[in-house]
Amino acid sequence: MGVQTKRTSTPAPGIEVAPGVPGNGRGNGRHRTSANGSSGSAHEGGGQTAMATAKDYVELTKPRIISLLLLTTLATMFVADPAGPALSTILWTMLGGYLAAGGAGAINHYIERERDARVERTNQRPIASGRISPARGLAFGVALGVAAIVQLALTVNPLSAALAAAGLLGYVFVYTLWLKPRTPQNIVLGGAAGAIPPLVGWAAATGALSAQALWPFAIVFFWTPPHFWALSLLIADDYAKTGVPMLPVVRGERATRHQILGYSALLVAVSIGPVLTGLLGGFYLACAVALGLGFIALAAMLLRNPSRPAARRLYLSSLAYLALLFVAMAVDRAL
Repeated sequence: MGVQTKRTSTPAPGIEVAPGVPGNGRGNGRHRTSANGSSGSAHEGGGQTAMATAKDYVELTKPRIISLLLLTTLATMFVADPAGPALSTILWTMLGGYLAAGGAGAINHYIERERDARVERTNQRPIASGRISPARGLAFGVALGVAAIVQLALTVNPLSAALAAAGLLGYVFVYTLWLKPRTPQNIVLGGAAGAIPPLVGWAAATGALSAQALWPFAIVFFWTPPHFWALSLLIADDYAKTGVPMLPVVRGERATRHQILGYSALLVAVSIGPVLTGLLGGFYLACAVALGLGFIALAAMLLRNPSRPAARRLYLSSLAYLALLFVAMAVDRAL
């Protein structure tokens, strides 16, 4: 029995993360307008309160996705510098990371506005519904991205700024515009953009990158496919409706479940790598093995007994897995 793919209110990932985690597309009672912002009582400047408009702009930044990205950034800063970077460096890095990821999210809303308007799950997003005009949404995203690069260069260091710029541009141009509409391997090839935040954290803490910095990057990179494919099983109908060639749409659900299990095993193997190169020690190893076995078990359960609850369980558990793994990294370095 396959995973039934009726529409669900499960949020879609924003990086689509991640190349990305989730935007809220549920209706909010406001009158809907077209994706080009043509008309309607909720149109920006046409009846919304300043607070409602501000909330819409915050929604464009996809704050729930950013929280996990910032956690990987912060934890990696303490992995790179176990003594702890200066508080000012941490705060400036977090601000720059939010601005960069938020800018990418807002630009993604602009690019996806027509597809979002055709799907119930996403048609109440700020630009898709017309509450924010496409031009203003795009300008907002570009402004955040430029501000992030300038701020990181001035308050942290040029390398962290360059890496943040690479992540933003990679997500927008390589993943969203090029890979996503063309290949079912989009999330594999485009996953590098979502894995940039740990590199930003490492560069912010040390001013340079070393070979060891590739481990946090690799963990997020290999985590992205099983995380995102679990979600795509839940919303495959939406992708089919909008013509996005996600793996369940093109190859089918069974092939997707096999890919999830394979990448989960690969992820766990990669997660042990930092111990083999001496970056992390016994505490992290114990956590990585325990978390990894749980992750693989959930992927295997999804393969053996496919169902919507099993796919949702794996998707949500993958978020906890990544957060706990990065916390374990930071704690291990402090011991």
